[in-house]
Amino acid sequence: MLKLKAKVRKILGKKVKALRKKGLIPAVLYGYKTKPLLLEVNYTDFSKIFEKVGESTLLKLEIEGLEDEKEKKERTVLVYDISRDPVTDKFNHIDFYQVRMDKPITTEVSLVFEGEAPAVKELDGVLVKNISHLEVKALPANLPHELKVNISSLKTFDDIIHVKDIEVPEGVEILANPDEVVALVTPPRTEEELKALEEEVAEEKPEEVEEKEEEKVEEVSEEKEKEEKEEKEEQ
Repeated sequence: MLKLKAKVRKILGKKVKALRKKGLIPAVLYGYKTKPLLLEVNYTDFSKIFEKVGESTLLKLEIEGLEDEKEKKERTVLVYDISRDPVTDKFNHIDFYQVRMDKPITTEVSLVFEGEAPAVKELDGVLVKNISHLEVKALPANLPHELKVNISSLKTFDDIIHVKDIEVPEGVEILANPDEVVALVTPPRTEEELKALEEEVAEEKPEEVEEKEEEKVEEVSEEKEKEEKEEKEEQ
């Protein structure tokens, strides 16, 4: 099980921006048999671990700075939730959930598509991935990091992979509708469809495109002005 170091955090509110500038991420720990703890973790360390565990794999959280020496410094947790900066997509905050090992929990698991679909290779079809995550239920120790979907069974445009077709490890239950479509292959567009699509794009007014770009610039500018104002207030 991977380990991540964390420290008890004493900085709150708007001042947490100072932590992020130092390469730290504000976090909180809650869950089974623990009072809520405000924490901070190293950005680089967390990024490396998150790539491996995601939000469905257990990790050991080693906590420094606990006031009560009787409290456990090492906790078994899940990355329960993360928030990202809307502009940079960097981690802004993390929720760690301390789990009860003998009680099933529910979480989302990523789907990983493997293999090659004959309907794509031989018939020039287009692979359509209908879902990218599935909600599962299992004991914490049995939670899979990911679920694999083999698309080699998609030989024609009539073939479909459903949720019920996905193999799961023992002790893991998928909570989604068994008949929900996971993936399929659609026929390539005809020349008539491509021509119609090109005409549709050509008809889009240049001023409409410019308006959309201006709106995006205004959103980013407002976000930046807000951050600068908050930084001045802190000073």
